[in-house]
Amino acid sequence: MKQKTNQIENLSQFLQYLEVEKNYSKYTRDNYEKDILEFLNFCQKEKLSYLNLTYSEAQAYLFYLYEEKKNKSTSVSRKISAIRRFYQYLSNQDIIQNSAFSLLKLPKKEKKLPKFFAYNELEELFHLPDQTTPLGQRDALILEMLYATGIRVSELVGIKLTDIQIKNRTIHILGKGNKERIVYFNQPTVNRLTNYLNDGRKKLDHNHLPYLFLNHRGEKLTSRGVEDILERIIQKTSLNKHISPHMIRHSFATHLLNEGCDLLSVQQLLGHESLSATSIYTHVTTDRMKEVYLHAHPRAKKKE
Repeated sequence: MKQKTNQIENLSQFLQYLEVEKNYSKYTRDNYEKDILEFLNFCQKEKLSYLNLTYSEAQAYLFYLYEEKKNKSTSVSRKISAIRRFYQYLSNQDIIQNSAFSLLKLPKKEKKLPKFFAYNELEELFHLPDQTTPLGQRDALILEMLYATGIRVSELVGIKLTDIQIKNRTIHILGKGNKERIVYFNQPTVNRLTNYLNDGRKKLDHNHLPYLFLNHRGEKLTSRGVEDILERIIQKTSLNKHISPHMIRHSFATHLLNEGCDLLSVQQLLGHESLSATSIYTHVTTDRMKEVYLHAHPRAKKKE
């Protein structure tokens, strides 16, 4: 009973640490709690001491996730990562010395190449919203702003009027983990933004909210609402593909790299913590790299 009480206290303090000191969202915190509770319940069921777990016992949990729970590699990696983070916290608090999970080897994650739009496909999307209506003006701006800035949809719907500097063409963004950054936009975005602010948004602003994007009831637009808007738009095109808001973000990064932008700048614009998260986009610029090589290398140039 004492171990279970300590277990609950340790987990509670760890979750508080994630929320208060690391500024993790409630969603991320809840996922950590779910994954660690599953592990602790396994320990209780198998009568294992989670504070003195052996390497073979850690392996047994890995086997349990794969063979009994039939978890995919990505899910297993996430769960083991959460457990390792929990044990690291316990070690920092001098509750344990070593963690058997730090020795476990996990299969490498299969990297999925991001899907993105060709520029002509985006052009087709940009011309679809009816800009004679308030909602059409809003939808046109959503498309333009997502592509111009590369921001996440969660960041897009959080933009307030005071975050925008039209003169400087900048937007103050509050990203993951409450990290702030500045993104930039272009003249086409200025045109659609001005049109929306001067007309459409005034007609939608029934509740005098500070947010840029509003729904038909005058409430703050949600991430799910943006997904629905984009789905309706794609259905009107000749494009035979499923659209997601993240595809526009992928397109932003891919097109910048194709046009010669350096990876570090793209990382900062996307708001990635590490360069490794951005490096996946280098895989989708291979065609462009080949084209540059064939035109630039003296012995690679094709003979007329």
